Amino acid sequence: MEEDPNLLVGRETSDDAGVYRLTDELALVQTIDFITPVVNDPYDFGRIAAANALSDVYAMGGRPLTAMNVVCFPVKSLDKAILKEILRGGLEKTHEAGAVLAGGHSVEDPEIKYGLSVTGTVHPDRILTNAGVRPGDALILTKPLGTGILATAIKAELVSEEGEKLAIETMATLNRRAAEVMAAYPVHACTDVTGFGLLGHALEMAAASNVSITIEAERVPLLPEALDLLQLGLLPAGSYANRSFCAHRVLQTEPLDPLLLDLLADAQTSGGLLISLPEEDADSLVGALKAGGVPRAAIIGRATRADKGSIQLMRRA
Repeated sequence: MEEDPNLLVGRETSDDAGVYRLTDELALVQTIDFITPVVNDPYDFGRIAAANALSDVYAMGGRPLTAMNVVCFPVKSLDKAILKEILRGGLEKTHEAGAVLAGGHSVEDPEIKYGLSVTGTVHPDRILTNAGVRPGDALILTKPLGTGILATAIKAELVSEEGEKLAIETMATLNRRAAEVMAAYPVHACTDVTGFGLLGHALEMAAASNVSITIEAERVPLLPEALDLLQLGLLPAGSYANRSFCAHRVLQTEPLDPLLLDLLADAQTSGGLLISLPEEDADSLVGALKAGGVPRAAIIGRATRADKGSIQLMRRA
């Protein structure tokens, strides 16, 4: 474990990024994330991978400043035009975030991988982490679940054109606007929902904050077609792993549809922010998010009591 008084956020709480204090007014937010293709179009893949990496800075309450490409590509077997399109999509998202592309690194690899190393800034007194959830807080999710299932269906060409377009745009949407809106509210904790699914990331928050979290499953926003595709067996391997990992700390207070439980564990790419704040401010924040261009934001649960970190699932309160 690193010990430095200026390392304000390290590895201890499974947070989205590291934070290092430069002055009393300024800290750096640093993160890196890269993924294999989740969609067929290289340009869309670049946009999604970049949005996914930039999200970690937003989850910490920061603003992206610079980005560097991280690329693995089979240059001897695939047309470099594909790589150009991936990088074009990533550059567009970097600029949309208000950040500057400062360079990068590439490796010849038989499997395509792409993402960003991102540096952002945040005031040391306004850092958001996993560990700030308080009993009585409401939890808000800003994007619908189901991107893991839809991405699997897209690769298999089993999803409608409309469903594919919606899934791609959901993943490619930056969490910038959600982060800007929540900055005006007394948010206690935040993370983004990615590979560990909603259940996995909620468990990280519960454990880091020493609380129990109740999730109202029927309030969780879902992508259209996700449940139908689940019935066809299109569940990503990562989602099975998530369910297994979470099983010992997730309690169903009443029986849930097994398909809905699968969706709660669905491995997301570039998912929404999971925000914890006082319950009396939750409705106002959801209204502000929807008015500000985050249409699927919803209150999905609350922190119920001090505990060692667990999840209670119920249909709806």
